[in-house]
Parts: sequence; C-alpha cells; structure tokens
Amino acid sequence: MSSLNSTVPLYSLFVRPQGFYINGIINMPYIRYYYIFLSLVYVICVLENSFIILIIYMEQSLHTPKYVALLNLAVADICASTALIPKMIETFLFDSRFITYEACLANMFFAFLFPTMQSLTLVILAYDRFVAICFPMNYHIIITNNQMIVIITIVWGFATVIIITLVVLITRLSFCRSTVIESYFCDYGPVHRLACNDNSPNLIMAFIGIAILLFVPLILIILSYVCILFVLLKITSLEGRWKAFNTCTSHLMLVAVFYLPLLGIYFVAVTSTLHPNARILSTSLSSSIQYLLNPIIHALKTKEIKESIKNIFKRNRV
Repeated sequence: MSSLNSTVPLYSLFVRPQGFYINGIINMPYIRYYYIFLSLVYVICVLENSFIILIIYMEQSLHTPKYVALLNLAVADICASTALIPKMIETFLFDSRFITYEACLANMFFAFLFPTMQSLTLVILAYDRFVAICFPMNYHIIITNNQMIVIITIVWGFATVIIITLVVLITRLSFCRSTVIESYFCDYGPVHRLACNDNSPNLIMAFIGIAILLFVPLILIILSYVCILFVLLKITSLEGRWKAFNTCTSHLMLVAVFYLPLLGIYFVAVTSTLHPNARILSTSLSSSIQYLLNPIIHALKTKEIKESIKNIFKRNRV
C-alpha cells in the first residue's frame, strides 16, 4: 500500500498549506525607508479622510446625495489603506512574512473589496453628475438621499459577492510546490499561479472580475461624460458652460488619480516584462498616494466643502 502511494504523482494530491510566505521587494537598498514613508502616508490618509467624514456629518448643508456618495468614498479609502498598509509594515518592516492560509484569504478579500468599492463609487458619482447636469430640474426627484443609500448598499453587496467568489475559487487549488507569493500581499494572481492543479477557472474569473470591477465602471464613467459634454455644448453662455463643468472637476480628478496609474501598470505588464520589484513598488505606491490625494481633492476642489470648513471654524470661534 505504501509503495502504491509513493507512485502517485504529487500534482494529483490535494495540498492545502498551513500558510504562505510573502516575498515582497527583493534586494532593493534602503527599502525600509519606503515602508516608513508608507506608515506616514497611512496616518495622514486616515486623518484626512476622517476629517472629510466629520465635515460631511456635521454640516447640514452637505446632507445631499452627492456627499453621501463622497462619504462612502472616504470610508472606502480608509478601509482600503487599512487593508493593505499596516499589513505591509508588519510583513516587511518587522520581517513577519509568513501568513496563515485563512489569514491570506481574509487579506485577499479585504484588499480587493475596498478598492472595488472605490471604483464603483466613482461610477455612482458620475451618475450623480450626469443627472445634475443633464436633468437639473428633476435632480431632486431622480436622486434622493434614501435612493443614494439604497444604491450604495446594492453596490456593496454586488462587490462583496464578486470578491467572495474570487476568494472561494482559491480554496479549490492545491499548492504542492512553492508557497512563496511574489507580491506585497496575498495577491490573487500570484497566489493562483502557484497552484499544481487546474487554475483555469481562477484565471477566467480574474479576467471577468477585472472587466466588471475596473473596465466596465471606466466605460460607464466615460459614457456619462460624453452625455454631459453634449449638454454643455448646448449652453450658449461660456460662463454657464464653465460653471456647469466646474462641478465635475473634482470627480474627474478622482477618476484620473484612481484609473491612470492602474491602466499604466496594466499596459506595461501586458506590453513588456515588468520586474517584480517594479510592479510591487509602482502598484503599492500608486494606491497609497491615491488614498492620500482623494481627501485633498475633496477639500480643495469642492466649493461646498471649503465653505463648510469655513463655517465650522467660524462657529467654533464664537
């Protein structure tokens, strides 16, 4: 019986490891300073987004559908940065690279859920701008606070189902060889490529996930702005066009900060061979800077938030 077992190919056995080893950036000088920099970015990000949430909560004039969506984006920013940066600091700055199998799946779920919510919230904000400019007289009928909360709740549920499906598909994989993840967290692609058995369902679902959660939202945002552009061109006054377009500038900046780095990384990865260090550094840096910039864009480019900040400070002085 033992001799029979010894002849069974290793790849025919189902092997679920105790955990994985996250490799991260290899042989890069002064890399510890990068992780210290990320620690600072994380603290600032949490403070900035918490400030935005507090302003929206305290200021009655900001209790509108647009700012309900912006509040949701700020929450997603805090959660996304919390899902990635503290674990990176623990893993690489304190050299704790081993992660248990269950913790890896949890890390994967949260690391993808919250950026997904950022992407989908940008679509919600694009929809808000589309209705506000294309149907200004009916805006408060089409979009109310309660309707916006329902939309956001549905989007959270939709994103959760997609990401859970991705993570559950990992549990069907057998890891009979390497358990070293060439990334800075339990990244879906590097993990499923380690499998000994057929990982084609994971690959197919990865492409479906990227399409549904990244490219379809971007297409919807572009289509909404095409419609907005047609409406703006019908406005005879140049001042009127600029006034209407100015309400979209902060959203367009948020879209650029979120999508341009991701599309750049995907393009380079598809068209050329990207060194693992370069991929990890560019991906982690772009996402971290995005969390840092989003609340700054809210505060500096949104007139209502600037006015609300002034009003709150004036009330506190009295």
